[in-house]
Amino acid sequence: MDLGLKGKVALITGGSKGIGLYTALTLAKEGANVAICARNEDDLQQAAAYITENTGKEAFYIQADMTSQEECERAVAETAERFGRLDILVNNAGTSAANTFEKVDTDTWTHDLDLKLFGAIHCSRAAIPHFRKAGGGAIVNLATSAAKTPPASSLPTSVSRAAGLALTNAMSKDLAADGIRVNAVCIGTIRSDQIEKMWKRTAPDMTWEQFAKDPKHAIPLGRIGDTEEAANVIAFLVSDAASYVTGTSVNVDGGKGAAL
Repeated sequence: MDLGLKGKVALITGGSKGIGLYTALTLAKEGANVAICARNEDDLQQAAAYITENTGKEAFYIQADMTSQEECERAVAETAERFGRLDILVNNAGTSAANTFEKVDTDTWTHDLDLKLFGAIHCSRAAIPHFRKAGGGAIVNLATSAAKTPPASSLPTSVSRAAGLALTNAMSKDLAADGIRVNAVCIGTIRSDQIEKMWKRTAPDMTWEQFAKDPKHAIPLGRIGDTEEAANVIAFLVSDAASYVTGTSVNVDGGKGAAL
């Protein structure tokens, strides 16, 4: 299937590792021009080189902190200036922060909301004029399954991501008339640096395959997901193949989520 991404321009925040990196790689393979941003320049350089080596396309990288409104706006502006347009925004920047309510201090709350919620707000707001100029666009906000049914000790992430789902739904209604689609992807347990550290810390005698299929994860599909599987769903949602999909969220969690 032709996803209709050839020549499109995409900005992926948190694009130097994990889902962000593989989303950029997947979009580049489909012919899109990609820009990635993150805080660590060394990681960005390695990620850009990896994308180029595997796709033959140049990956533009921007060192930026998504907790800063000015940095968000600069990342969008530099992407549009570099490629002459902007069609796709993937708000992926974020970290996992999970604790009990009483153990989360104000600074942690503020940082989490600034990064995951306001980062998406600032980037999206800056991108909208470019989308309108291009005749439409697509935004995907990354969330978690826990945003829909927050378990104990999931703060502040579950709250930040739940707000992101509300943002997604409201934005999709406000921007639909301009041909701007806004969707969310709710991630479950996907292979990442954090998951690999947990594997090496808690089950050093297991191979990755054994750990990924360990029944203790309680994943109905029987395994931890691959990063590429999340990237494929994101690529679909920003593509022409999903031209009539907006205001929704898709769980990529192997069936573990308790809510649709």
